Amino acid sequence: MPFTVLLLAAALGAAPPATGTPMPTGEALTARIEASDARLFWAAFEGCDAKALPDLLAPDFRMIHDKDGLALPSRDAMIAGVAKNCANRMPGGAHAGYRNRRLLVPGSHRVRAMGDWGALEEGAHVFFEWNARDARWDMVGGAHYMHLWQWMPAEARFRLSQSYSYDHAGAAPYPPASAP
Repeated sequence: MPFTVLLLAAALGAAPPATGTPMPTGEALTARIEASDARLFWAAFEGCDAKALPDLLAPDFRMIHDKDGLALPSRDAMIAGVAKNCANRMPGGAHAGYRNRRLLVPGSHRVRAMGDWGALEEGAHVFFEWNARDARWDMVGGAHYMHLWQWMPAEARFRLSQSYSYDHAGAAPYPPASAP
């Protein structure tokens, strides 16, 4: 860390740099964030596994959403929300049999190191719901997102600290009106 940054951090009363496993860089950083992203969305969507979330979320996690504002003020709220949604999908639940999935838009995903503190991830994704009547996945919408992943040196892993979800929109009609 450059001396001027250390001096400024000391003057502001910041904690010294964390010790432990160094944060991955380059392709290793991108691979780790991609793996964490995949686990997060699998747990919240297709896998419906709220028990996987505590290891992925920082203790001070929160989610800001373009439609709901502060949609999830805490890690506990995120875990409870996913658990409730998963329970509702079970036989006898309010949404028994409901299935959804999320897919990244190819070419939209980027990961940037934020010093040795963590990484900023951004991308676009689309959402699908299972149409049991026609036995197919129907695209129902999409959005953009930014995730701020904090590197936990003592744990040698990333945890999601902040989630920003925006530009939500329904799926465009298909075929387009202009199609012959």
